[in-house]
Amino acid sequence: MGDYKYFLDNGIYEFQNGRFQSAIDFINQSLDLKKDWAIPYFYRAAAYHSLGEYDEAMLDYSKAIKLDDKMTDAYYNRAKIILSRKDIQNPDIQKAIVDLEKALELDPEFQDALYAMAAAYKKLEDYHKCLVYLEKLLQIEPQHIYARAFKKLILQKYII
Repeated sequence: MGDYKYFLDNGIYEFQNGRFQSAIDFINQSLDLKKDWAIPYFYRAAAYHSLGEYDEAMLDYSKAIKLDDKMTDAYYNRAKIILSRKDIQNPDIQKAIVDLEKALELDPEFQDALYAMAAAYKKLEDYHKCLVYLEKLLQIEPQHIYARAFKKLILQKYII
């Protein structure tokens, strides 16, 4: 019988080198030996996410969060899937916002989460709340080119 950490380490290595299916195979072997820790679920979710297997990724991000409710990136990645999926007609933007709020509670300066929160509120057509998150992001990183462009778009196109 192998060591669960050995299989996880190999899975992470494969993931980092873009071999996502191989990463999943190694991580599955790790999970066969030890199921009660968040890290392998997070990496398997990230591999599924990279392969466009969003339902599997969502399940594993949720398992990771259930085992470790401080996994900032798992909340962010789960929200990102909701916000970016094209195959779902009416994605649950509120669910994404809840995940992003949790990520920002854990790391108030998480720039990608602030940007995603602005995007979520744009999708909900709450342009003032969108600007609130863009302003928070620009306070942390004044030269954030995407945030500056997004703010300009909102101000010119949606706020009169």
